[in-house]
Amino acid sequence: MKEAAAIISADPHGDPLAEGPEDEQGLAAEVELRRVVVDAGLHGQRLDRALAALVSEFSRSYLQQLIEADAVQLNGRPARKSAARVHVGDALQVELRPTQQSQAFVAQPMVLDTVYEDAHLRVIDKPAGLVVHPAPGNWSGTLLNGLLALDPAAATLPRAGIVHRLDKDTSGLMVVARTRACMDALVALIAQRAVSRQYLALAHRPWSGPAQRTVDAPIGRDPRNRLRMAVVDLAREPGKTARTDFDCLDQVEQGCWLRCTLHTGRTHQIRVHAASLGHPLVADTLYGGAPAAGLARQALHAFRLAFVHPMTGQSLALSAPLPDDMRQALQTWGLRYNP
Repeated sequence: MKEAAAIISADPHGDPLAEGPEDEQGLAAEVELRRVVVDAGLHGQRLDRALAALVSEFSRSYLQQLIEADAVQLNGRPARKSAARVHVGDALQVELRPTQQSQAFVAQPMVLDTVYEDAHLRVIDKPAGLVVHPAPGNWSGTLLNGLLALDPAAATLPRAGIVHRLDKDTSGLMVVARTRACMDALVALIAQRAVSRQYLALAHRPWSGPAQRTVDAPIGRDPRNRLRMAVVDLAREPGKTARTDFDCLDQVEQGCWLRCTLHTGRTHQIRVHAASLGHPLVADTLYGGAPAAGLARQALHAFRLAFVHPMTGQSLALSAPLPDDMRQALQTWGLRYNP
């Protein structure tokens, strides 16, 4: 029987990575059976804690996944609860096999549009529909997987060098580090709000108020719906300060065409702030929008990214063309687009 290390290699992000041949479900076909006995020091412990002590080269979260996948037996019977208590002398058998999460950080070739690249960083024009980072429901086919295939050195970096994210259905520019020094410097730049990020958005209803408006309103988890973010009162709800500048570029009866400038980078910030003004983004159903003008994804595009290169000192100002679906939506509503 092969040792587990020959089948599963360490993932620097916390969970093991599967290697070797794959079956039709995409999981590695090889497994190792590990048999251990609970000693007196682990008597009364939770099953997952006992396993983490007895099979110490694997993370507790990984072992919990195996329990949920019926890959752990307790005294010859499937053990399906991580919280089950074990007793001295109990016999445990573990099928050390890869899970979806353990396979998340693998290289998967995909076409990525690189707008700028040097030895320190690259800027990607992310298409709508591409998830940035593996998560439940999207353990593969993410931008991170594509970056690992594009640059083998990305495997040495946390999150393959990703320093900020775009929502799955938001298109546009993202900067990605290629070295650890550059990654740390980019994270610092973003924290210092020294990276300029501008977006284009199509929103419902004619624009109200002055052509230029600033929303300076904290954002936190919506207390009535934990899947959403919301403008919150920091005296009563947890959240963080957030500021977005909106410029109305054109408008018609159906809606308005906006340029959005971020001064902070909160989750769903533009979507939440636009909705708070009564202008939810087209097709952004989470925040009150609806499909329109032929768009079925939220009408948001990160079109401009500007910053001083943290390693060379060069001033970079990069832009991404408007995607075809948003360009067609503008034409459908008769809105003007001046790049």
